[in-house]
Amino acid sequence: MAENQENQKNQAPVEDTNHIVRTRREKLAELQAAGQDPFEITKFDQEQHSQEIRDDFEKFENQQVSIAGRIMQKRVMGKASFIHIQDKQGRIQAYITRDELGEDEYKKFKKMDIGDIVGVKGFVFKTKMGEVSVHAQSLTLLSKSLYPLPEKFHGLQDTDTRYRQRYVDLIMNEDSKNVFIKRSQIIREIRNFLDGRGFMEVETPMLVENAGGAAARPFETHYNALNEDVKLRISLELYLKRLIVGGLERVFEIGRVFRNEGVDTRHNPEFTLMELYQAYTDYNGMMELTESMFRYLAEKVCGKTLISYQGTEIDLGKPFRRLSMTDAIKEECGVDFNTVKTLEEARALADQHNVPYEAHHKIGDIENGFFETFCEEKMIQPTFIMDHPVEISPLTKKKPSDPTKVERFELYIYGREMCNAYSELNDPIDQRERFKAQDALAAAGDEEANHTDEDFLHAMEIGLPPTGGIGYGIDRLVMLLTDTPAIRDVLLFPTMKTLKADNKEAHAGEKVGEEGGSETTEEAVSDQTGFFTPNEKIDFTGVKIEPLFADQVDFDTFSKSDFRAVKVKECSAVPKSKKLLKFVLDDGTGTDRVILSGIHAYYEPEELVGKTLIAITNLPPRAMMGIDSCGMLLSAVNERNGEEELHLLMVDNHIPAGAKLY
Repeated sequence: MAENQENQKNQAPVEDTNHIVRTRREKLAELQAAGQDPFEITKFDQEQHSQEIRDDFEKFENQQVSIAGRIMQKRVMGKASFIHIQDKQGRIQAYITRDELGEDEYKKFKKMDIGDIVGVKGFVFKTKMGEVSVHAQSLTLLSKSLYPLPEKFHGLQDTDTRYRQRYVDLIMNEDSKNVFIKRSQIIREIRNFLDGRGFMEVETPMLVENAGGAAARPFETHYNALNEDVKLRISLELYLKRLIVGGLERVFEIGRVFRNEGVDTRHNPEFTLMELYQAYTDYNGMMELTESMFRYLAEKVCGKTLISYQGTEIDLGKPFRRLSMTDAIKEECGVDFNTVKTLEEARALADQHNVPYEAHHKIGDIENGFFETFCEEKMIQPTFIMDHPVEISPLTKKKPSDPTKVERFELYIYGREMCNAYSELNDPIDQRERFKAQDALAAAGDEEANHTDEDFLHAMEIGLPPTGGIGYGIDRLVMLLTDTPAIRDVLLFPTMKTLKADNKEAHAGEKVGEEGGSETTEEAVSDQTGFFTPNEKIDFTGVKIEPLFADQVDFDTFSKSDFRAVKVKECSAVPKSKKLLKFVLDDGTGTDRVILSGIHAYYEPEELVGKTLIAITNLPPRAMMGIDSCGMLLSAVNERNGEEELHLLMVDNHIPAGAKLY
């Protein structure tokens, strides 16, 4: 009975994890000493899968099958037992008996653990309860699991661990696995759709001298062999348009791009982009293609065009609305940029409506700021926003009827940009002038500005035909079609801040001894937090603090400030700001509180989600970058070697949201 205690519970308490690991290693050592090392097995003939057997029971009944997978449940009942095996299609029950396997093999089976990978050969039958099962005639241990899986009734629920240990998430969470199966289907169907329209899939460089085609800050690296600094691409555009020059006419690429910017529920620095270009069409042709493709994907992946996203019905079957950016702004806040003729007028309107802008921004930049502030989040049903200002579209053809606008559109669904498309600029002289304007912005400090690309200009001088082009964020498209709220849930391995010791995170404070045993040490736990690091182990050299205030404050004045514990539900970088982070906080009232804090230089958003902080909650709302900040998060401030340091005050997560500080 002792060897099955763990399996009857499926998962022992956390404090027993080290004992479980030690026991499993001992079992492995026994197998190896007996010449039965499972890790020496090189293959197993897996001929069927769980779902195909269940779906076609009449075909498989009483027939021999050979299945393999991970033990997820185990019930030992004397001479007969049941296990549930999980493979890529799902789970199926196997019936194990001492009479069928023999005394020795049944003893080996009883020592197997949840998480072990086994191969089963036998015949298919139904139990008295009507469950399709495999009556095992042979059972082979193919891989020994040395670390226990999470408790079966709750699965893997810790968000950070799910992202860092996606392999465990895929084992424990069927919904998570289905998202990635659908993701693969979506990409496959995109290829099928474009193949049906005569497009050719190509591949272009990831490491480039000049990272252009989008407004984003690139990652930089170095070619040792060439002794050259290069950048990781931020878009696919400029090389694909070179191929249109070369006469390929219809090309697309699905690939990774890299943008050195913040992480939040909709952004990941490394993401999958699809761009396509079609000669002899314009942005109207791209709108037709986009609408048709979204409808096609919904039908193929979801089985219908009326889908639900986060509780809101999205109708992909109706014609998508078409609206100019200028008309959208006028519709939402009454400002008509068709009547704005000078930069001074635009700035005055921005000041009046609390729309942020920077010194180098022109009228078009401010108009775009109005759209982002007042319109973007209200575009719930599919809407094409068209005819953007020329200042924010350096690679786009101007509208013949209005040279201050370009033939460009963005598709918005549920308040999110889903794609971006142009009638591509094919005038090399105009393109050179626009590159010059981007160079000037870069010289003025705009880290997201494009730079002149001489080889691309040379390609345009050879001759680029009239062309329509478009870029789709595959990750956001997958979010929409799988009803997934956060981008990290559709990325198998999302970007995460590196831990000091990944092994400590994986083993929750476990320290493995020299002989395979494991022990939890206070040092191992404290290394993960910093709360319990002894002061003598921290280097305070060069630290300078402000002098204590000489003036005293009376208790009544102090007590008017409402200090509360708040928990971080979401944290994201504020668009157009290099310093601000936006916190969505649980303050115990049941209503989310938003506070902005200028600490992006010290923290990345993802490392703060789930933390408990301290805030003053009764300050009046303060508009920052067009967002009302309702309170202030407390930080400790000091100097180190002449540089300011900020440390958010983080407290024990056992403190509930809304707890008042005295």
